[in-house]
This record gives sequence, C-alpha cells and structure tokens, in this order.
Amino acid sequence: MPERVRRFLAALAWRPNSFVADDAAVEQVWGDDPPQRPRDALYTCATRLRRAFAERRLDAPCPVIRRAGGYVLMVDPGCIDLHRSRRLVCQARNAAREGDPVAAVALYDSALELWSGIPLSDLGSPWAAAARISLEQERLANVIGRLRIDLRLGHHMENVPVLHRLAADHPFDEAIAEMLMLALYRSGRQTEALGCFDLMRRRLIDQLGDEPGAALRELQQKVLCRDPSLEPGHELVVF
Repeated sequence: MPERVRRFLAALAWRPNSFVADDAAVEQVWGDDPPQRPRDALYTCATRLRRAFAERRLDAPCPVIRRAGGYVLMVDPGCIDLHRSRRLVCQARNAAREGDPVAAVALYDSALELWSGIPLSDLGSPWAAAARISLEQERLANVIGRLRIDLRLGHHMENVPVLHRLAADHPFDEAIAEMLMLALYRSGRQTEALGCFDLMRRRLIDQLGDEPGAALRELQQKVLCRDPSLEPGHELVVF
C-alpha cells in the first residue's frame, strides 16, 4: 500500500467513527506540500483503501465512508491497538482508584503489550512526526503509571533495573528519578538512592541551570534521615 494511502488510513484511524474534513485529511497526508487537486488525490487514496479493505474483509461492508466534505472510518475502536490500549489504561486507573492494584497492574500490562516498536515509523509526514511524539509520551505515561502501582505493591527490588533504564532514556524526568530513589531506598540501597539525586541535580544545574523540584528535594532529605514515612505502606508518589 503506498505511503500516502497509509497516511490517509492513519488520519482516519486516529479518530474512528468521527468526521475528518477534507482539508484536515489533506494536511495530515501531505502537510505543506499538497497535490494540485487535493480532493481528487484524497478520493484516489480512499478508493485504494476501500480496495484493500475489500480484499481482506470479503463480504463485510467497507468502513471508509464518504460524507459531505470529508470521510469517516466506521469501525469498532477496539479493533485499533491505540484505542484498545487507551480503553485498558482507563480500566487500570479505575481499578487503582477502587483499591485493586493487582488488577490495575494486569490491565496496564495488557495495554502496554499492544505497543510494538516506534508508532507510525513508516510514515514521513509532519503530522505523523508530531503524532509519534505524542504517542511516545503517552506510552511513557502508561509505563510510569504501571510502575507507580507496582511500587505500591512492594515490588521495589525487581523494578530497580527498569527504572534505571527509564532514567537513562529520560535523564531530566524528575518523576522517574523519584521512583528510582524510592525503589533503591526500599531495597536497602540508601547510598545509591542519594547518588541518584546527586546525579540528577548536577545534570539539571549543568545543562538546564536549574535545581531539582521541591518533591525530589524533599525525598532526598527523607532518604538522608531515614524518615519512617519512606517505609513500605507510606506512599509518597501520587497516582
């Protein structure tokens, strides 16, 4: 399938069952370099996309619907990994609020299993590049959400390697540094927890000219004095 057709499919699948105006679709498919007759080009994309669906769905109705001034992809959002993942994350957050962290972690795991590789990596449009950044941030938020709940369950030692990798990938993220410090401290590694703070502080000062935020500074002081509130059962990280 040509890339422009895949871009068109991505634009429709981003908002299934919602109207996507021609102008918006043109921008998402071609960016600042649209063809001379953009609506005709969109029609060609839609035709090729319908043909691709027909080859795979046999007798099922074609989900690419033309409406006045735009298109709609009529599908169950649950058949699109992104939207199925979002549904599972919503369920995970509800389970956490209702006091079932084990179910919440399992739901987060199911949601994260749907992520594979770099999203939209085969699409080169400006819209796809911006969407890719947004999706990577969304995935990171889900990973952090899962880790926060898993730490509440007392799984500190086993999450230290995961948090070390995240901290290396996101060296200025203070929420990750905070979780890593807490996991290290609760694994009996106070010196390493303090070293994590020192590394973050030097990095922030040297590269951003800024000090760590209040939450990270407060945690460092509590680690220094072995504050009883750091013991398991006392939660510092808010879901």
